[in-house]
Amino acid sequence: MYLQAIHHVAIIASDYQKSKHFYTVILQLPILHEVYREERQSFKLDLQLGTSQLELFSFPCPPKRPTTPEARGLRHLAFSVDDIEATIDYLQTHGIICEPVRIDEYTQRKFTFFQDPDGLPLELYEQ
Repeated sequence: MYLQAIHHVAIIASDYQKSKHFYTVILQLPILHEVYREERQSFKLDLQLGTSQLELFSFPCPPKRPTTPEARGLRHLAFSVDDIEATIDYLQTHGIICEPVRIDEYTQRKFTFFQDPDGLPLELYEQ
């Protein structure tokens, strides 16, 4: 077995339309496919993210995240950007609050965090 890349990351939204707007309009991820699965009362939206995909799901009454990002499991999702300041400026025009920019002590690269509509921590990491 040889792992080659991340194929997709799946996110469950509490408000599908609000999250769909966030990821497709604000973050500008192209829609690959969208389907409503009647038997599960669930939308599934496939979004293009470079050579990977982001899957956005809706389910009736999903539970909230149990704790802060320091809990076990997936901590956050990080996006590569060429210009972190320009990306932050763009997000702020849409009312998205970003933390102050920090410098990675090991790579000397700039990074910051912001949140999706459900509070999922998202990171910008300048290449």
